[in-house]
Amino acid sequence: MKYLILVTDGAGDEPMEVLDGKTPLEAAHLKNINSMAALGTVGLVKTIPEGMDPGSDTANLSVMGYDPKVFHTGRSPLEAVSMGIDMSDSDVAFRCNLVTLKGSGEYEELIIEDHSAGDITTEEAKELIEAVNKAFETEHIKFYPGFSYRHAMIIHEGSLDYRLTPPHDVLGKKTGDHLPKGRDSESIRDMMIESYRFLSEHPVNLARVKRGLNPANSIWIWGQGKKPKLTPIFEKYQVKGVTISAVDLIKGIGLCAGMKAVAVEGATGTIHTNYEGKAEAAIRSFRDGNDFVFLHLEGPDECSHQGDLAGKIKCLELIDEKIAGPVTEYLKSTGESFKFLVLPDHQTPIRIRTHRGEAVPFMLYDSTESKEKDTGRVYGETSGSRGLLFQNGFELTDYFFK
Repeated sequence: MKYLILVTDGAGDEPMEVLDGKTPLEAAHLKNINSMAALGTVGLVKTIPEGMDPGSDTANLSVMGYDPKVFHTGRSPLEAVSMGIDMSDSDVAFRCNLVTLKGSGEYEELIIEDHSAGDITTEEAKELIEAVNKAFETEHIKFYPGFSYRHAMIIHEGSLDYRLTPPHDVLGKKTGDHLPKGRDSESIRDMMIESYRFLSEHPVNLARVKRGLNPANSIWIWGQGKKPKLTPIFEKYQVKGVTISAVDLIKGIGLCAGMKAVAVEGATGTIHTNYEGKAEAAIRSFRDGNDFVFLHLEGPDECSHQGDLAGKIKCLELIDEKIAGPVTEYLKSTGESFKFLVLPDHQTPIRIRTHRGEAVPFMLYDSTESKEKDTGRVYGETSGSRGLLFQNGFELTDYFFK
């Protein structure tokens, strides 16, 4: 048996008047996924436990089969593991975004315009993070370059006692209302404020402004945590697996679970990614003897954060055409039994441009099951509300591997 989980990050949404009461998932033309839904199972699943923030770390732990209430230790350590950072048990990792702030006056009066600095290139970002590390590195603090706008800060013998806000949760709002709080938070706040002074004048940003692009003119620190200890995926489900994603968080969860991270050239974490390369990587992973592929696409979520409805729908259609279709056709061609699960990790409604913890729709196809075809059974919120309901994401994953 082969197992494929396809995560359409942030695809969950709400009915929209401009779409005649449909959600983006329902408005998108998903020929391949919906043809399998007609012969499969649909429903809703709650990937975010009550009382927990609807972050991608929580949601994807849940989708990969881990109870976030037991295994969640923070987002950043998972990303740090993916970046190859050797963390001790006493180290604390933080996510360091490169963001765009707009406005004039004191730092506290500036507006959080863009959490990704216009999807800054990895090459540009590396120069900026090197400048940040040169300014702030000490015996206990170090910054590490990652991918695009996503980077890491490690504090040796650090504290978790901070209240830090993800920048994508407060787009369009003043920085002053969302700066770090808690014991000893002044040092983190001071680094953010000081970074704005020298990053605004950095040659990389001056060149970006000349090209009409958003400058990465400040760091934004959040998502603290310590290295988690996950039960190996083979021990949980008796499968050998890989992750395929442009996002360090997903790679980190997989590595902590004993899975291999497969790199795909041209994978960006946006709508403009190498869809064909990801499909080929999934097929190659199965051919190489892996039982399980966790295939993650960040594009729908990034479109939601940008308020780009047309982009979100287009991205979903590209995922269906260029990934779901080719990979499932390959699995069918082998003659081997397989299961295919597709779902968002969480909602990211276009209206609010940030994550929400409501249940998301899923579609599960099992090649060994014989079901009567029902063309009204599709991958989407309305159809899902008439199907199965799982109160926890890890329970759906357990059911998938059962």
